[in-house]
Amino acid sequence: MLDVLEATIGRRFTALDLGSGPGSLSARMLRRFPAARVVAVDYDPVVRRIGEGALGTAGGRLSWVDAKLGRPGWTDSLPRKRYDAAVSTTALHWLTPKELARLYEDLARIVRRGGVFLNGDYLPWRGRERDLAALGSKVLKIRFPRGRGKLEWGAWRRWWKEARRVPALQAAFQEHDRRSASHPHRTDLTLDLHVRRLREAGFRSIAVVWQDLENRVLFARR
Repeated sequence: MLDVLEATIGRRFTALDLGSGPGSLSARMLRRFPAARVVAVDYDPVVRRIGEGALGTAGGRLSWVDAKLGRPGWTDSLPRKRYDAAVSTTALHWLTPKELARLYEDLARIVRRGGVFLNGDYLPWRGRERDLAALGSKVLKIRFPRGRGKLEWGAWRRWWKEARRVPALQAAFQEHDRRSASHPHRTDLTLDLHVRRLREAGFRSIAVVWQDLENRVLFARR
């Protein structure tokens, strides 16, 4: 993703990190590109609190925004009206189809002409591509003969369990639990749906630039 950013918009830019979590992708961008600025957007108060505590403002180059992606008016909280790029990793699959469409329409408005969008996420094949989905399942069984659950989700569950024990995060967890009550279940938005919604919003040159089965990086240019 960072190579694609450099190849398309150079090394000096302002990017949105959508569903940033504690800012792991934001930190990577700032390390790789010393002249870049990043706005990290997340609705979860726990990960945002951790990210702000760990990374701060990175010398004024990193901003943190509390906003729910895809909700009407979520861009009102952003510190700028135009961005060179919008990036995301493992976050947008939580949106509903309606929220995804609104998100892409909003990004088409605030990402400058020639700017780019990159989404690294689980982007499954369509339902009628059952043969490909079945192939992917067989490959994963070969890779993980003892099952994937513990390997894929074990560290994630331990992270949250340990975070709940931190006294300084208790207030953030209370808000986290309140907001999570209305959090949608995973919807498994297909690759085809992402591509169609991006095209309808006005993006072009839409293509997968990296993939491992259904884990992919989707690129689009504004």
